[in-house]
Amino acid sequence: MNQATNHLSRRAALKAAAVVPFAAVKGSAANSAVSIGLIGSGSRGTYLAGLIAKNTPARVAALCDVFEGKMERAKQSIGVENPKLYKDFRKLLESDVDAVVIATPVFLHAEHFEAAMKSGKHIYIEKPAAADVEGCKRIMKAADSASRTLHITFGFQRRHGQVYLKAKRLADSGAAGAIRLGHAHFIKSEGAGAGERKLSPPKTEMEKITSWHAWKELSGDLIVENNVHSIDVLNWFLGGRPKSAIGAGGSAAPKRGDMRDHNFVAFEYPNGIQGQLSGATVASSGYRDVVEQFFGELGMIETSENHWRHFRARGQETMEKSPRNISIDSVSDFVTRIAEGRPDNTAVRGAESSLTAILGRMAMDRRREVTWDEMMKS
Repeated sequence: MNQATNHLSRRAALKAAAVVPFAAVKGSAANSAVSIGLIGSGSRGTYLAGLIAKNTPARVAALCDVFEGKMERAKQSIGVENPKLYKDFRKLLESDVDAVVIATPVFLHAEHFEAAMKSGKHIYIEKPAAADVEGCKRIMKAADSASRTLHITFGFQRRHGQVYLKAKRLADSGAAGAIRLGHAHFIKSEGAGAGERKLSPPKTEMEKITSWHAWKELSGDLIVENNVHSIDVLNWFLGGRPKSAIGAGGSAAPKRGDMRDHNFVAFEYPNGIQGQLSGATVASSGYRDVVEQFFGELGMIETSENHWRHFRARGQETMEKSPRNISIDSVSDFVTRIAEGRPDNTAVRGAESSLTAILGRMAMDRRREVTWDEMMKS
């Protein structure tokens, strides 16, 4: 069989594996299903790989992490037998997997993204793009030079959630009228590690890898590492990135590093529309309230990972719960697009949402309004 025929046969098998139920994928279609390599076998990476293994026809074929114990735990959690194991991500990229999920510490994202793109792998990379402007620019430059045959997406799962897509179509239809204000709040408890003794700033690469989530320089701060999900929705529904930002934030509770635990930022979008973000991790244990709201002259549209809601007047509203976890929607779309040969490169958009979060952080740091242009020149 010549190379062209082999390529066509594999593509046909991939497409067949994507469109039939997972339980029905057998024989050559199963063997030719999209193969996935996980770079970063921590909690988030393991979770995503588990969703892929359980909800799509794709095979999780390889795991990579600098800690062998994490790979062993990931292998058990995902339920995958005999995956190839790598401690060096470059070796995984040299393997024959079709795609990679990058779920490494934020400060490593740009390096890992560039290498994955050059290796010719399809890429699903966790948000944010990077912790700083330079890292985001590196990802945008790499994405611009990527082959148009590669499917590249960020882990902004709200972009793929069924409830979000319905709400966006409703907003685009004009059902709420012209949007006058966007508001998002991401309020939750701190979780494990709160109140532990304060860490010293990490110096070695290994110290950075083990404590990156506690430091602004390595994670981007609360607004970049966490609240960027809500910021991406603001950009999506308000039609693009903002022109400027002003905000304030700080820390109210003991913590391990120098991350803020609350912030409020007002982003100024074109045409005078404001997008407001309130984020915090000071809530009591187990509390979580994460929604986005868009107010128009005719009503309000509310989105969340659990539901969408359309308020028209008192006593007149529609609400629908999400049929499943929106992260399943996200990884399913990733696998399906690869299998069906419908690549899309959303890396620049993902980087712009990350830069929007960095813009908000800079406004808080400098205690004044900061423009997009000023940020990009920093």
